[in-house]
Amino acid sequence: MVAVAILAAGRGTRMKSDLPKVLHSLGGRSLVERVLNSCFSIQPSRRIVIVGYRGDLVRESLQSDTDVEFVEQTQQLGTGHAVQQILPHLEGFEGNLLVLNGDVPLLRPQTIKMLLQTHTENGNAATILTAHLPNPKGYGRVFCDGQNLLKQIVEDRDCTPAQKQNRRINAGVYCFHWPSLAEVLPRLKAENDQQEYYLTDAVNYLEPVMAVDVEDYQEILGINDRKQLATAYQILQTRVKDDWMAAGVTLIDPDSITIDDTVQLEPDVVIEPQTHLRGQTVIQAGSRIGPGSLIENSQLGEKVTVFYSVVTDSVVAAGTRIGPYAHLRGHVNVGTGCRIGNFVEMKNTTLGDKTNVAHLSYLGDATLGNRVNIGAGTITANYDGVNKHPTHIGSNTKVGSNSVLVAPVTLGEDVTVAAGSVVTEDVPKDCLVIARSRQSVKHGWRIKSQKDETAGG
Repeated sequence: MVAVAILAAGRGTRMKSDLPKVLHSLGGRSLVERVLNSCFSIQPSRRIVIVGYRGDLVRESLQSDTDVEFVEQTQQLGTGHAVQQILPHLEGFEGNLLVLNGDVPLLRPQTIKMLLQTHTENGNAATILTAHLPNPKGYGRVFCDGQNLLKQIVEDRDCTPAQKQNRRINAGVYCFHWPSLAEVLPRLKAENDQQEYYLTDAVNYLEPVMAVDVEDYQEILGINDRKQLATAYQILQTRVKDDWMAAGVTLIDPDSITIDDTVQLEPDVVIEPQTHLRGQTVIQAGSRIGPGSLIENSQLGEKVTVFYSVVTDSVVAAGTRIGPYAHLRGHVNVGTGCRIGNFVEMKNTTLGDKTNVAHLSYLGDATLGNRVNIGAGTITANYDGVNKHPTHIGSNTKVGSNSVLVAPVTLGEDVTVAAGSVVTEDVPKDCLVIARSRQSVKHGWRIKSQKDETAGG
């Protein structure tokens, strides 16, 4: 059995924010969410998050994950002190404890699995994750024997010139045999400049302790300020985009594209420059997205094209063309083979198959059938100042340019709405509706000028 403890009590003063550091977002997920997700592959029996500064916000952010336990660290007195807080909660637990940091979000699941496997196969009292940094200045150095058994950890300021040549550092990620750790935790002392209890001190009381090197040192980079958050995002983006290109997705200009790691893409999807894919987005094979588009929490079918447009919280079926400068939001559902064109906005609207809304239109709270054509400049007036109202348009109906459909209103099938109409009442099927004033022409009429008025006097 293995339990996981995530240290998430600190404020993160260098972030310059009232938000706890572990709740800052990285690629669509909070830092602590990423750390929790990295543990799924080892199937822990317990997952404990140690909270402190604004712990209520951390609890609230993770409330949908009902298996997470929370332990309060009312005073932040170091990593050793944080783990001391879980002593009562793991009383009688005989397994291993994996200790992770809530502000180290780039650890790969396979790294955690390797750490745990090394720990259990060797029967270690503790196993620490280490990394070889290009510039280890400021980090404590880890010294081991030929079998990777720990000999000592020397702080940077205490290293001799020869010891500083060692680039192996402590990553701050540990796996402990819990009964052994529980025995030594009460013996920790705050005999240092910070007057804090360090988990590294517990390692000195345990034996055997083994070090495991992480393959990519970038995995253990922590987040302490906004610049490091941006660096972590770039690392995450490189991983995500490399994986998708290896899976058969074309990224025309990877440096100008961003893709959340929650997004799912199929082979032969093409992503154009300056395009951003967010949240729970799924894009099926053969679709072409961008340039200059944002897709968020939406599902796009096969061979969909989106050009200079925004699609959020919507579903678009196969073969539909969107853009340029279209905006779909608030649960739009588009059928197959549709055309949504220049400067069209749609909200909470459903389109049937082969329906076109090509130019300068707004459809809100509307349901359209198949093969409907919406002329340029048409809007649904769905809001009366208090409530929203629906518009229903039957299949094969054609709405002329510059028309207003005042909701609630229903147009039947095979209806033609004359251009410039303001439709306020329901229209039965197979009709022509003309809702505009008759044209009046006054011959010889012109606006009187000031000169004419003077002459007439």
